[in-house]
Amino acid sequence: MAENLNEIDINLDTDIIQEWRSIVTLVVFVLTNVVVLFPFHIPLYIPRAFKNAILDALGTLRVIAPRQDQLHHAPSPIDDGSGGEKDAEVGTFVRLEFPMNFVTAPLIADLFLLAILAIGRDEVYGGTIGANNISPIDIMAFFITLAYIAISIDSSGLIRYLAFKVLQKGGKYGHRLFFYLYAFFFSLGTFIGNDPIILSGTAFLAYMTRVSSNIIHPRAWIFAQFAIANIASAILVSSNPTNLVLAGAFNIRFIDYTANMIVPVVITAIVLFPFLLYIVFPDESLIPLSIQMHELSEEAKAKKPVNPNIPHARGNAEEEENDPANGEQSKLLSLEEIMNPFLDKGGAGFGAIIMAATLITLLALNAASQSIGEHPVFYVTLPAAFVMFCWDIAFGWLHREETRKIARDGRREVERAQAERLAREMEELEQATLTQEQEQELRNEVAAFQPATENTTSRGDNGGDRSVDTNPDDTTPNTDVANTKAPSDDQLQDARPSTSVISIHDEKRESVLAGSRTQSEGLVPGVKSSGDQGDQTRASSDRMDAEKQPPYEVIVRPEHGRTTLVSLVADAYRWSQETFPTATAVLNHLPFALVPFAFSMFVLVQALVTKGWVPVFAYGWDHWVNKTGTVGSVGGMGFLSVILCNFAGTNIGTTILLSRVIQAWQKIHQINGTSISNRTLWATIYSMALGVNYGAFSTAFSASLAGLLWRDILARKHIRVRRLDFARVNLPIITIAMVVGCCILLGEVYIIRPDTPYDAA
Repeated sequence: MAENLNEIDINLDTDIIQEWRSIVTLVVFVLTNVVVLFPFHIPLYIPRAFKNAILDALGTLRVIAPRQDQLHHAPSPIDDGSGGEKDAEVGTFVRLEFPMNFVTAPLIADLFLLAILAIGRDEVYGGTIGANNISPIDIMAFFITLAYIAISIDSSGLIRYLAFKVLQKGGKYGHRLFFYLYAFFFSLGTFIGNDPIILSGTAFLAYMTRVSSNIIHPRAWIFAQFAIANIASAILVSSNPTNLVLAGAFNIRFIDYTANMIVPVVITAIVLFPFLLYIVFPDESLIPLSIQMHELSEEAKAKKPVNPNIPHARGNAEEEENDPANGEQSKLLSLEEIMNPFLDKGGAGFGAIIMAATLITLLALNAASQSIGEHPVFYVTLPAAFVMFCWDIAFGWLHREETRKIARDGRREVERAQAERLAREMEELEQATLTQEQEQELRNEVAAFQPATENTTSRGDNGGDRSVDTNPDDTTPNTDVANTKAPSDDQLQDARPSTSVISIHDEKRESVLAGSRTQSEGLVPGVKSSGDQGDQTRASSDRMDAEKQPPYEVIVRPEHGRTTLVSLVADAYRWSQETFPTATAVLNHLPFALVPFAFSMFVLVQALVTKGWVPVFAYGWDHWVNKTGTVGSVGGMGFLSVILCNFAGTNIGTTILLSRVIQAWQKIHQINGTSISNRTLWATIYSMALGVNYGAFSTAFSASLAGLLWRDILARKHIRVRRLDFARVNLPIITIAMVVGCCILLGEVYIIRPDTPYDAA
């Protein structure tokens, strides 16, 4: 049913858009969305003395460690531009870089509009507490608490374990495995949303395609997974925050929303699969008929899988796996990750029960809201999330000895591997030093021998002492000297060490020695210095004595110096990771960045409402619908919502803006005494629901926060997806998905929706 229009307070006066504050508001809104689409950093230059004073004050207050002078390092007067500041004690100013992204840009925009009095209390209140049936604080509380349950299920290993079972069932048949994974991600995403699918499914596919010898590129698998996860999130209100905004704005019961969306979404998924398999990704190098996987050894299969939420649980294996230079070794470690997955059966089972009970309770209470009254939906999800959190804490505490031992052993293994790697680097550097010194000595000997040879030749030419000995045996001992010729200029140049090479070598040596000196861990047993080779030459021995630095000294345990607030927080965080690994991992993965972004975008859109821009957009939409009817409303809103996802602050910002536009459109007809047909109204609303969910896989990563998360996970797995490639691959996918979804929706509304005025329904 539609909301009560008498409760909607929207000023439809469009004359106020001529005021300068209204114009500035629109410009700020557009610029904010451009920054969200193309984030960057602003360089800030502050006096070095001011920076040092701040650091010294914080050090005195024991917030951070005391500032360490870096005078023994080679000065570098300029910043390298890589972000942050260089540790150079020269120059008057220090360069810092302030990020402008989806978190900071909307917040700065709101503060700017407040400063020029373009917005005030009403806009801030409406964008945080709520206005016109949209309550941002309720929506964020609901989404974060439900996300905790979903991510806790993911952290138990259930998704990866189920994906492994699907992989086993699919076997080595490529097309069948592609279908099984496609159906699996769709089914799971329907209930728990797209974020857990992105978190675990993306990493799983990255591992799977890496260990396959005949999948040339993971493009088909990762793009299909990203698309189907976002398609599946359109079915339930709880699966995506955009659905929450839409359902709240138009007072839609959860069960009614699902009943109207399930048919278009399911048919979209069915039609899209063969389109992906045979048209978008027809190349067998992407989806081969038969997949050739590396085999996991029996020894690896017999290993007990470790909890990936425990820090250093896999020891040095994780660093070796993430190093692309390891090649086959990295593939074997990735194979072990997917073929021997960890599963916390207790946590997975309990989490599944909590999630099922929460969703059923939500649907039941929302369906009965007319008789029992409206209640915020987070009244259900908050207690459920708290119960899940208590389970994670209790489970971690009961197994704390085991998890702490795993973390401790893994940390020692990593430290030992780092120490050995440092020792090897030092040996190579010392060997290179000896080689260069020997070349230098040879060059000096040649340079000293050359004038002596010239003097002897000169005396012979002047008739001096010359003896001709015909006995070849007597000349044999002097053969080496007599046959030694002065090297040519090219030979001398080759024998002479290059200045640039020496410089690079010395810089690398200093960096390694500095790393050795600044290691925060103790000496590793069994790793000894091999610097005795330095005794081969007096020069290298003197150099080592002068440095007075053991070259291979590394650490096993932290040297706790002065206790600071930062060190206490770091120690507490590590203790939390080792004692409560699941709860800590879930809290790390919760989309907290969504909260300030959503609130700021709500305020910006509310500013457009009060400054007359939303009514302008609503009048434009009204003209379009009058010209095109129900068919035009479906096609137009579907197209508009997908486009705006890329240019209006992700799909969340698009949903907020378009919901306000449709509300203003309804208000226009109420004031004019005209009516919108029931069919046209709901066709518009549900086509927007399709567009804001499907729009996540369109042309820009920033079309959704899930897209940004997907890109970052792939980057950590050494899979780089460029913006142009993202748009090029997704363009045919989003086209077919929207065409199919909108056509099915159009047929649905013509069948089940009457052409009567919506307020009479």
